[in-house]
Formats: sequence, structure tokens, C-alpha cells
Amino acid sequence: MKTALITGITGQDGSFLAELLLSKGYEVHGIIRRASTFNTDRLDAAYADPHEQKVRMYLHYGDLSDGTGLRRILEGVKPDEIYNLAAQSHVRVSFDQSEYTADVVATGTLRLLEAVRDSVKHTAKSVRVYQAGSSEMFGAAPPPQRESTPFYPRSPYAASKVAAHWYSVNYREAYGLFISNGILFNHESPRRGETFVTRKITRGLTRIAQGLQEKLFLGNLDARRDWGYAGDYVEAMWMMLQMPEPGDYVIATGESRSIRDFLDIAARYCGLDWRKSVELDPRYLRPTEVDHLLGDASRARRELGWTPRMSFEEMVKVMVDSDMELARQELTLANAGHRVITRGRANVS
Repeated sequence: MKTALITGITGQDGSFLAELLLSKGYEVHGIIRRASTFNTDRLDAAYADPHEQKVRMYLHYGDLSDGTGLRRILEGVKPDEIYNLAAQSHVRVSFDQSEYTADVVATGTLRLLEAVRDSVKHTAKSVRVYQAGSSEMFGAAPPPQRESTPFYPRSPYAASKVAAHWYSVNYREAYGLFISNGILFNHESPRRGETFVTRKITRGLTRIAQGLQEKLFLGNLDARRDWGYAGDYVEAMWMMLQMPEPGDYVIATGESRSIRDFLDIAARYCGLDWRKSVELDPRYLRPTEVDHLLGDASRARRELGWTPRMSFEEMVKVMVDSDMELARQELTLANAGHRVITRGRANVS
């Protein structure tokens, strides 16, 4: 049985990856941050009560800001594979929390790589590492973007991811570690956080359709992104660590659409004209924008044998269906006299 360690296991990608690895017979360990409220709801489908059955998923408190804690977890888990998915991953928020973003995304990756280097040195156990990159690293570079495209980051988040990418390349070349960088373009699902634009759209439009809110406030509607389904993309992460040699891979659909396109499809499924309810809020504009991301995943198709399975329209429909059910549940509660809390969606981009 292989053992995998996932940082950021409570996030969208972490939860999908945990389910994939469990289905392949892995023992899965995840690092979670301590919080005063439960933050593991995305893992409900993979959770097993340790009092009732044999468990293959374990959670450990830790943080990429704590190098000593990371070393202790590695010593205890002794993983065969590590997937570093943890990050402050909201691009707009990274402008407001730039130092924190750099500490977790860039220096946090360095802390993890140092822990891996020490572990390999003292135990002689081979460890394979996946580092989660981002299409945001390309930023203002003209499309299509591929592995050889120069990075041109346009946010503290993107700049921090670039640093993490090159730390990974350096540790691979300097110490002979198996480290692969996955440069994933935008990937979505019903598990995406509600402050990210795609989920904000499906959440807002379905609530409007149910009469729970009147307006949806957004920023730049002309930005173009290469969107895929998160469940497909985590499979590419796993594939990278099964290769004979480490490498860097762009993972993308090869199709680009604007936020207006996303709105058109989502609103059609909701039976709405989004132009009657969507308004521009300058607070949601980035100081430096990324206009057009379009990935060329030729290398991943050729070497990994990876191709996306879910189409863009199918992905949007899955997200709308999920959020429409959630909105119906909210409406039922509201009709029963319960107060429906929207968790501050109007205040966060």
C-alpha cells in the first residue's frame, strides 16, 4: 500500500485528490490548519469513522508556515508521495495580504522541500513530490501558454507561485529529488470556494432564480480563462508522480472563454437574463489584470496520456445544478421562518 501526504487536503483539489488516491488503494494523510470551526466538509465523502471500520485517511494539524511541524509530520507519516496543494490561493486577496501569501505560497513550499530533503537524507527513503503551480504564473505572457512560455506574474499570488516553481526545479536539480511541477489552468467544480468568480456566479444566479437575492456584483467580465473540471485535473497530478522521471507539465483544455461566456451559460441553465441582475463593482477589479490565459497541454497528452473528460458546458451545468439545490434548501428554510446567512459574499471579491 502506497502512502500519500496531501497539504491543502480540505480544499477543492485536495478533496478530489484524496478520493482518487483512496480509490487506488493508497493510505492518505492530510495536513489541515487548526480552526475553531469544522473546515473538513469537502472530505465528508471520503471520511470513515475510526470506531467502525479500518481507516485509510488520517488528518494532521500543521501549516506551511511551521517548518518544524512539517518535519514531524513527515517523520511520522513516511510518505511515498507528497502533493503540495496548500496555499492562500485567492488572487485578489493576495494584493491585500501580500506578505502572508508570499510566506505560505513561496516560503512555505521551500520549508516543505527542506523537510523532504532532510527526510530523504536521513532515511534514504525515496519520496516523490508534486508541486501545484498555476496558470497565473504566466500572467501577461501572450497565449497560448506552454511549459516553455516565460512567466510574467501579475499578482503577489502569481509571483509567489513562480518562486515556488523555481524552488522546486532547483531542489530537483541540486539534490536529485523527484519533484514535478503541475502548471494547472483554471479548474472548477461545485466544491470551489464561494468567493471565486465561477462559484460566485453559480451561487448568485441560483439564489436570484429562487428569489433569495436581487443583484450579483462582479469585477472584470472580459477576462478570458481556460476552464476545466477539477476532478479531471487531480488525475493529472497523480499521473505526474507515476512517471519514470520528474518534469513540468501544463494541464489545460486548450479552450478559452470569458467571464461573460460563463455568465451566459450559467444564466441560461437558470432561466435568467444575467444583464438584469449583474452589476460592476470596482472593488473586485485587480490592480494588475491577467487578460487572457489559454493553455497548451500537448506535452501532458503526449507523455502522460492525460486529456480532460468534462466539457466546459457540462462543468457549468454541474455547478449550477449543485447550487440550485443549495438555493432551494435555503428557500425552504427562509419560508419556514429561519434566517438565511449568506456569509458575507457581498464583501469579498
